[in-house]
Amino acid sequence: MTRVYKFGGASVKDAAGVRNVERIVRLALQEQRPLTNDGLMVVISAMGKTTNALERVVEFLDAGKEEQALNQWVDIIDFHVAIMKELGLQPGVDIRLQGEIPYDPTLPFDENYDQVVSMGEIMSTQIIAVYLLKQGISVEWWNIPKLLRTDHTWREAVVDSETSASVIRAGWNRANRPQVVVTQGFLGGTADGKRTTLGREGSDYTAALLANYLDAESVTIWKDVPGILNADPRIEPNTVLIPSLRYQDAVELSYSGAQVIHPKTIRPLQNKEIPLYVKPFGDPEAAGTRIAADGVGPVDVPIYIWRKNQILITMRAKDFAFALEESLSEIFDIIHRHRLKVSLIQSSAVTISVCVDNTRFVSPAIEELNKHFKVSYNDHLSLLTIRDTTPEIIENAKAGRTIMLSQTTRRTARLVVKEEENQ
Repeated sequence: MTRVYKFGGASVKDAAGVRNVERIVRLALQEQRPLTNDGLMVVISAMGKTTNALERVVEFLDAGKEEQALNQWVDIIDFHVAIMKELGLQPGVDIRLQGEIPYDPTLPFDENYDQVVSMGEIMSTQIIAVYLLKQGISVEWWNIPKLLRTDHTWREAVVDSETSASVIRAGWNRANRPQVVVTQGFLGGTADGKRTTLGREGSDYTAALLANYLDAESVTIWKDVPGILNADPRIEPNTVLIPSLRYQDAVELSYSGAQVIHPKTIRPLQNKEIPLYVKPFGDPEAAGTRIAADGVGPVDVPIYIWRKNQILITMRAKDFAFALEESLSEIFDIIHRHRLKVSLIQSSAVTISVCVDNTRFVSPAIEELNKHFKVSYNDHLSLLTIRDTTPEIIENAKAGRTIMLSQTTRRTARLVVKEEENQ
C-alpha cells in the first residue's frame, strides 16, 4: 500500500540533508511490496529557514524597501544554488529557479504573502526531485497548488477535500506513475490559479490529507528529534521518549502547543485510522513514536509544552454589568473574524480573559473589542502546559516566574508567564 513521508525544513537544510532523504527513500523502496498501486508520496517543506527569509521579503516590499527585499531574495536564491552545486546539479540546466519575486503591489499583503512565501517549497521540491532522478530513482514532481484545491483565505486556506481527493487519486492511480512522487507541503491553490498556504507548519497537514485521499498505510514525519518527547530538550533537561500515543492524546498535545505535530494533522488520519509515526531523520531504523487508535497513552512522566509569543487579553463590561452568556458570543465572534488562535480561556463574574497567539491580527481585534468592552492586555508571554502533573511539579514550575494567570485540573496545569522567564 501507499506510504506518505514528510520531511521538514530541518531535514533538508543542506546538501547532506538531501542525501539523507535519498537514503530514507531507498530504504522505503527496498521494503515496498510489489503491488501495482504501491508507492511513496514524499511531502517536503522549504529548506532550513527559507520560509522566515521569504517572509522578510514580503515585509520589506510591503514597507516600500525594495532594495532590502531584492538583497534578501538574492540571498535565498544563492542559498539554493549552493546546495544544488554541492549535490552535483547545474543551476540553469537541471533546474531553473524563479528569477523575479512573484509580488504584485496592487494586491493585499496576505495574498502577496502566499505567492512569495510558497516559493520556498516549490524550490526545495524541485531540487530534491531532480536529485533523486539523477540518482536513478523513479520519481515525479507534483505541483500541489494545481491539485490541492482551496478557497481564497490567504495564509490559512480551507481545503476543498472532495475536489482535491478526486484530482489527486486520478493522478496517483494512473498506470504510468513512477514509484515515488515528490510534492510540497503547506501549499494549496485556488480555482483561478493562485497559490495559497495552509498556515505555518502546515506541511504535516498536507501529508495527512494526502494519506487520507490515497487510503495510505501510514504517514511518517521525519524530525530532528527521536520522536515525541515529554518536553522540549532545548528547555527541559532529561527528556523521555513517548513511544505510543492515542489520537486524542496527540490532539491535546498539539492544541497545547507541542511543536512536533501540526494541530490539524490528526483528524484526516483518525477518520481512516491511518497510523502516524514521528521518527528521527538521523536514525531511520529507530522506532520513534507511533500515534494510532490503539495507542497506549503517554508514559508515566509529566509532559511540558511551551507555547510562545502569547498575548493575554482581559475584557470587562464598561458599566460593570457583565452578562456572561451574551458577552461570550460577541467576544468570540470578533476573535473568529480576526483569525485569532485561542490557547486558553478564563472567566469570572466581571471579566473574561483569553490567551491568544500574538500575530498581526491582534491589534485590529483589540481595537474592535475596545468598542464594546474595557480591554487590557499583556504581551511578551508564554503559556506552559503541564500534563500528568502533581502539586509538587506545579510549585517547581512556578518558582522564579511571574504567573499572569493559572488554571489547574486533576491532570493538567496551565501557566501564563512572562516570556523572558520561560527558560
